[in-house]
Amino acid sequence: MNYFNLIKRGIIHENPIFVQMLALCPLLAVTTSAINGFAMGAATTMVLIAACVVISILRKLIPNEIRIVLYIIIVAAFVVVIQLLMEAFLPEINDALGIFIALIVVNCLILARVEAFASKNSVIPSIVDSFGMGLGFTLSLTLVGIIREVLGSGSIFGFVLMQDSTMHMMIMIMAPGAFFTLGGIMMILKHFQLKKGGER
Repeated sequence: MNYFNLIKRGIIHENPIFVQMLALCPLLAVTTSAINGFAMGAATTMVLIAACVVISILRKLIPNEIRIVLYIIIVAAFVVVIQLLMEAFLPEINDALGIFIALIVVNCLILARVEAFASKNSVIPSIVDSFGMGLGFTLSLTLVGIIREVLGSGSIFGFVLMQDSTMHMMIMIMAPGAFFTLGGIMMILKHFQLKKGGER
C-alpha cells in the first residue's frame, strides 16, 4: 500500500471539503478566522487518528450489528479528551469553537473514514489514511478562514493587515460569507479541473 498516495488522496483527490463535501457544518460555522479554522481542523484530525487506530485494532472483535454505536462511543471518548485539553490549555479557542467541538462526535468525515477504511484495514494504513484526510480537512478550513478573516477583518491569524475598517467586507465574517468563500474556491478548483481535462 502506497502511503504517500493515501496522504495525497486526503489532501487533493478526495479532499473532505472541496471534493466529498463532508463536514460543511463546522466549515461554515467556525471559519470566521484562520486560527479558528486551523484549531477545528487540528482537533478533528487528532480525534480521527485516535479513533481510527482503536477501531482498526478492534475491528475483528466488534460485532457487525452494533458497530456504528461502538464507533460513536469510541469517537465520543476522544472528543471529551480533546475538549478537556482545550478547556485547560486553550480556553480562548475553546470558547470560540463552542459547541462545534462536541459536535465532532457526529462529524461525517470521522464516521466515513472509520466505516470505509479503519474497520477494514490494519493500524498503520489507518493512521496514514486518517492523517491524510485530517490534513486535507485542516488545510481546507484554514484556507477558508484565511480568506474570510482577510476580507472581513483585515487581518490574518490575528495580525492586522488593513487598519482602515472601511476596507473590510463585514459580510465575509457573517454566515453568507462562508457560502461565498466556499463557492468561490470550488468554482476556481472546477475551472482548473476542466482546463486540465481539456488539455489531455
